[in-house]
Amino acid sequence: MFDKLEDTVARYEELMNELSEPDVANDPNRFKRLMKEQSDLTPLVETYREYKQNKQNIEESLELLKEESDEEMRELAKEELNESRAKVEELEEKLKILLLPKDPNDDKNVIVEIRAGAGGDEAALFAAEIYRMYMHYAESKRWKVETLECEEIGIGGMKKVNFMITGQGAYSVMKYESGVHRVQRIPETESGGRIHTSTISVAVMPEAEEFDVEIEDKDIRIDVMRASGNGGQCVNTTDSAVRLTHYPTGIVIYSQTEKSQIQNKAKAFALLRAKLYDMELQKRQDAEAADRRSQIGTGDRSEKIRTYNFPQGRVTDHRIGLTLYKLDKIMNGDIQEIIDACIAADQAKKLANMNEE
Repeated sequence: MFDKLEDTVARYEELMNELSEPDVANDPNRFKRLMKEQSDLTPLVETYREYKQNKQNIEESLELLKEESDEEMRELAKEELNESRAKVEELEEKLKILLLPKDPNDDKNVIVEIRAGAGGDEAALFAAEIYRMYMHYAESKRWKVETLECEEIGIGGMKKVNFMITGQGAYSVMKYESGVHRVQRIPETESGGRIHTSTISVAVMPEAEEFDVEIEDKDIRIDVMRASGNGGQCVNTTDSAVRLTHYPTGIVIYSQTEKSQIQNKAKAFALLRAKLYDMELQKRQDAEAADRRSQIGTGDRSEKIRTYNFPQGRVTDHRIGLTLYKLDKIMNGDIQEIIDACIAADQAKKLANMNEE
């Protein structure tokens, strides 16, 4: 571990020297790449330097205890020794986490797809509520949200909605939302007051650049038509709606959220690229060891990950056994506590796997 850390510090110092060269600023791509690498390494280097400083403090405190006879000075040395030892333990754990292999997609923007599952109209209403939950969460992070595709029902629900979240590290956070979300409540249409259970599925896909996925012209059919639906933001009255059909996979994308055909086409291709890239990622994960697939955030899309129980005002994340009694706040976008718990559990599992190897 420490050899790797020393190599990281050496690389960090190389980067700082390169960035100080006058000609680097004249090459925007090189400058951006170096700045990105420097930014990625900074937390690890700073933590390691703090670790080494505390190790040095321990040595100095031990040396002082050997030589010092004044009781007051010895007490101060013991106090600093204990503080430094505790800090070293804490920083060792932090370094292990920082050294964990990073998901190459973590810094990417995401495309989220929400689909109503079992439960008919009630599932579609819940899909719309979860969509709004993510909208509020993205606003709290100052991320940008853009609707790509949606299929609404007349009572305010959504059978399906795809949207892009643009923001630094969006995938590293949002990937823990993939899976089946279950709601338990009394629907407004239920006259007998019985609690119904409905489900929706959430798929979180990293945004794919054009170089990530190759789409050949012969594999695509593009149709242009009049937008249609039940009203709302997803409908307009011009011949601007675009439908993409990808022959090899059978994926069909229908985009009508913009009044411009060019914009709808761009959104449709962004969504198609994300879906194809995500399919490739899923294939790779399926081919890997079971312990890799079982990690939180890379699990089966059909896995039931969370239950929202309205009568009890509780939300339970089944992957980590976390139950919170603040459903109203969570439905209003306050999901950071759940995501932080998922990240901590994922890191713990990866560390345990690393220690077994």
